[in-house]
Amino acid sequence: MRKAFISPAKYVQGEDELLRLGYFVKTFGKSALLIASKEDVARVKEKLDQTANTYEVVLVESDFHGEATRGEVARLKAIAAANACDCIIGLGGGKAIDTAKCVAEGRDLIIVPTIVATDAPTSHSAVLYTEDGAFDDYAYFVQSPSVVLIDTVVIAQAPTRFLVSGIGDALSTYFEARATQRSFSNVNAGLPCGAQEGCPPAKGTKAAYALAKLCYETILEDGAKAKQACESNVVSPALENVIEANILLSGLGFESAGLAAIHAIHDGLTVLHDAHGATHGEKVAFSTICQLVLENAPQKELFEVINFVLSIGLPVCLRDLGVETISDEELTEVAEKACIPEESIHSMPFPITVEQVKAAIVVADKIGSACKRDSQPQ
Repeated sequence: MRKAFISPAKYVQGEDELLRLGYFVKTFGKSALLIASKEDVARVKEKLDQTANTYEVVLVESDFHGEATRGEVARLKAIAAANACDCIIGLGGGKAIDTAKCVAEGRDLIIVPTIVATDAPTSHSAVLYTEDGAFDDYAYFVQSPSVVLIDTVVIAQAPTRFLVSGIGDALSTYFEARATQRSFSNVNAGLPCGAQEGCPPAKGTKAAYALAKLCYETILEDGAKAKQACESNVVSPALENVIEANILLSGLGFESAGLAAIHAIHDGLTVLHDAHGATHGEKVAFSTICQLVLENAPQKELFEVINFVLSIGLPVCLRDLGVETISDEELTEVAEKACIPEESIHSMPFPITVEQVKAAIVVADKIGSACKRDSQPQ
């Protein structure tokens, strides 16, 4: 059996870690293309200037346009070439990070998240969009980023909703890894080899599964405390632990231990216009409840998850996502999108049908709504 595990070459997080960015740039050369929006650069400008001066490196600003498109990637590649940049830095949220991955094409890449809303920073994949913001394509690279560097002070000063959304994304990691392990399904860590060179796909490793389980245990233990720290804009041990869970544990877990129904149902929910205001992690949190219903998870486990989700303010029902009502036609559209042949839902350890997914969403919505009503003060 072929197995695969993929990870960044180096992961570093700590208070004021951005001040050491120049050190990592210097391991590649003297200059780096900085892919970041003007707003994100402004947030950390003092630290960027200080690290550039300390380590005598040049950070070439590029005024990232805000969308990960083929045109933007081509524009930034030209800037990097014109300035003879020795490496690429992706600083900011998911769009800047994905664009940086595409510009670097898997080599000499430093990722610096300024929010921890998803587990994308450690992965070797990116999502491309069209100019009008619609999904275009997935891109896979030969390796994960060379360095993932996280300044926990910057994260603590970001809006708390981003941290909580990241917890919602991380919540799925263990349950999808467990389903993938039970079904002996393939994992993303085997790509791009299997897609481009004809070698066989890969299964997950015991190490990845252990990290996925630790991810769940960490957010369960420290999630609420980390939220309180972020609301106060301070770094605490709980916040440090949850940042690691949101980025490192969840990132390695999803890519090397597998995805299943949760992210497929999330993808289905994106067809609902009323849910467009919900973040990725918010939709994933509700989709986690849907997978637990779909697989008829033990009641104790189901309510452990729902109670945790309620405790940190993540969605437990469709109304929480902005969906006040849903027709059978809309529900069918959601389920059909979740069940297309290439979706990860087929990593579940039993055959999946559209009707099963529709039923799981309806039941999850009903249970979540009831739990939310019961949790309200009378």
